Amino acid sequence: MKAMVLKALCNLKENQMPLELTELPVPIPREQEILLKVSACGVCHTELDEIEGRTPPPRLPIIPGHQVVGRVDAIGSKVKTVKTGDRVGVAWIFSACGSCKFCLAGNENLCPAFAATGRDANGGYAEYMTVAEDFAYAIPERFSDLQAAPLLCAGAIGYRSLRLTGLKDGQRLGLTGFGASAHLVLKMAQHRYPNSEIYVFARSLQERVFAKELGAVWAGATHERAPFKLNSIIDTTPAWEPVVEALANLESGGRLVINAIRKEGDNRSLLKLDYPLHLWQEKELKSVANITRSDVNKFLSLAVEMNLRSEVQVFALEQANEALIELKTGKIRGAKVLKMD
Repeated sequence: MKAMVLKALCNLKENQMPLELTELPVPIPREQEILLKVSACGVCHTELDEIEGRTPPPRLPIIPGHQVVGRVDAIGSKVKTVKTGDRVGVAWIFSACGSCKFCLAGNENLCPAFAATGRDANGGYAEYMTVAEDFAYAIPERFSDLQAAPLLCAGAIGYRSLRLTGLKDGQRLGLTGFGASAHLVLKMAQHRYPNSEIYVFARSLQERVFAKELGAVWAGATHERAPFKLNSIIDTTPAWEPVVEALANLESGGRLVINAIRKEGDNRSLLKLDYPLHLWQEKELKSVANITRSDVNKFLSLAVEMNLRSEVQVFALEQANEALIELKTGKIRGAKVLKMD
């Protein structure tokens, strides 16, 4: 099979071809695993964090990709819930122990043994992959493969982020950064909180225009002040500066939810923190850590309910490096998706 493989960590400013097109054997599913013939795989900023070493894979080489859609090509001898030919998806959560205090409380995203697709196990930048049947999701018929792929991470993690804001209908929501996840959050917020105004902060004019097209009442640059203080803000950027700026736009008692697995190295921005301006008045900071299977399932049901459509840019598997560099340099409109032949 063909796969785009990460063989060494690197700085993408110095190496714009971090993944190598490689011919590999088709993996064989174990007893409780399925073999998936991949048709589409979303491209996520987390892949940049893996490649550049902010959340490095524990071993190399590795096949990235954790927004995977395909058809079941073969099943292990003890698989019970999935059959050959089923269309399923795989998300960031590849496995969890199922027995620790976090798993038992429904917080498997915090499991110490949490394993991530495309980082701790081979992912979907390939023609085939294997995964345990319990960590595969039926894809609703309503969505094409290309439409479904971003739902499995950008959508599911966006769903968790929106839930963690504690937003109530009529309160003002801010979105800092406007890429694959944020554009889906905007649509979710419009559906779930029809009386809430949505304000967007984004570094590029293109992203701001896109946000207004989708219904944001206001869109400005990262450093701008919204016309009103905001009750909740979701940050989906890779940098610290937007976090500091978002805190200045937050209402007293408001909550900033940071939806990022890592932040890049602009730590100097934190020196701009001014306690009375940014943190006082009982403002809250909350991070998003991974997702649970429940998040994915609930979000897919919501996506059907609201007939959610993700905006996608399509790349061939062999163009994975190009898609990643566009993501790194801010050439973003919706979600980028790899389409297999």
